Amino acid sequence: MSLSLNRILTDSVAKYPDNVVLVFGGRRTTYSQLNDWVDRFSSGLAALGVGRGDRVALLLGNSPEFIVSYYGILRLGAVVVPMNPTYATEEIAYVLGNSKAKAAVAHAMAEPKLSPLRGRLPELKNVIYTGDNEATLTFKSLLQTSPTGHTSISVGEDEMAVILYTSGTTGKPKGTMLSHRNLASNAQSVSEAFEVSSADRMVVVLPLFHIFSMTVCLNAFIGKGATLLLIPKFNPEEVVKTIREEKATFFAGVPTMYNYILQLPQATAEDFATVKVCSSGGAPLPVEMLQKFEERFQVTIYEGYGLSEAAPVTLFNQLGRKRKPGSVGTDFPNVINKIVDTEGSEVPRGELGELVVQGPNVMMGYLDMPEATSMTLKDGWLYTGDLARMDEEGYVFIVDRIKDMILVGGYNIYPREIEEVLYQHPDILEAAVVGISDPVYGEAVKAVVVPRAEGLTMESILEFCKDKLAKYKWPRQVEFRTELPKNSSGKTLRKSLKGGTSN
Repeated sequence: MSLSLNRILTDSVAKYPDNVVLVFGGRRTTYSQLNDWVDRFSSGLAALGVGRGDRVALLLGNSPEFIVSYYGILRLGAVVVPMNPTYATEEIAYVLGNSKAKAAVAHAMAEPKLSPLRGRLPELKNVIYTGDNEATLTFKSLLQTSPTGHTSISVGEDEMAVILYTSGTTGKPKGTMLSHRNLASNAQSVSEAFEVSSADRMVVVLPLFHIFSMTVCLNAFIGKGATLLLIPKFNPEEVVKTIREEKATFFAGVPTMYNYILQLPQATAEDFATVKVCSSGGAPLPVEMLQKFEERFQVTIYEGYGLSEAAPVTLFNQLGRKRKPGSVGTDFPNVINKIVDTEGSEVPRGELGELVVQGPNVMMGYLDMPEATSMTLKDGWLYTGDLARMDEEGYVFIVDRIKDMILVGGYNIYPREIEEVLYQHPDILEAAVVGISDPVYGEAVKAVVVPRAEGLTMESILEFCKDKLAKYKWPRQVEFRTELPKNSSGKTLRKSLKGGTSN
């Protein structure tokens, strides 16, 4: 059977037409209603000239419009380009331009960022706005004026489905090309590993534009006819209330979310009484936090590992098996993981090396970046850039990141991207960015700068970053130095920058 994201939805519509697929803002939507909206949206896009292979960007938070747009784009054989709606104007411009997006679906609040870009992006023909907007082309009007019964295009499993942008070491985001097979196979593996049924209810508070939520919360549960309890933005009280009142059976989050829920004095184990599985990913979960959460709420948190390039899950502490706190688990269904040395040879169990991955979930490559692709995909293996060890029973422990990536609340941030912005500041002579420990977000961004003259402040640096970087990428600490430490070849010694005084 062909692995297609289109079939994930259409098969569930056929089996469970009257099941509730979505609970959002007090409204309940059935699978047949969702399918009707997807049909209308798909035919509306077709009328605008969007067809097979065309790219359509989504600048939306968690909302029914995201889900309708996502499956509507795929139904045309077109490609979804999900974006963080909090991106600054220049970040949006880069992704839209690099992906050659023909259309975009965005919340009305994004209009001030998008309008100035239309002249710079000749390929962007249409922007469809959701929410209250005076624009002539709105999501609502498109649904109202478009017919149902649009014929779904037969899509091959090796055709591109999604381009997901991840920050790269070059400072420019890389477009990770994911096929229908990449995404559908991993979603099937998630539902198999989680033992998902049509009676299950998943709390969807992780952002749907992020690969973790897209696969683990959206596609895996839609494919089983289950219900999504959609929350637009993370609020610990709202999450606990939703779990309790809607009798949620699954919750997926990043460590930051677990930490915030743990700080709620009024939350009890009774609130989590219906929850069968809590899963954690996106960043390492501190063992102490895991143990405190489990003890207080009487649930088990299953930690896993994934990356955008693997759509994303490759390792998981699986149900019914021994769990090892601190480990990201064993091979996910249909995925093989191994630890290799610098020559690509597997190292003995217990020894450190780079984690490499193989499976139907491994990406097609990076969009228009053959060199970056060949450095990451070698001999059928995906090189993750993460330092890890595997014990005798096949459990993997992530030790450190080979790359200089910073993980803030589950988001990947690369120092070079921020450094390039800082170097644009007229009063900064040199700059380097490192990750520092943060009790709430896991890590935070710290910038170490060498000013050109006296008078440079952290406030002026943040003001400079505002329209160039999304807020989660802003430095939370700035340290001023007279020079940056370097080795004999002139390379900045990042490790020595993590301590020191800060503003």
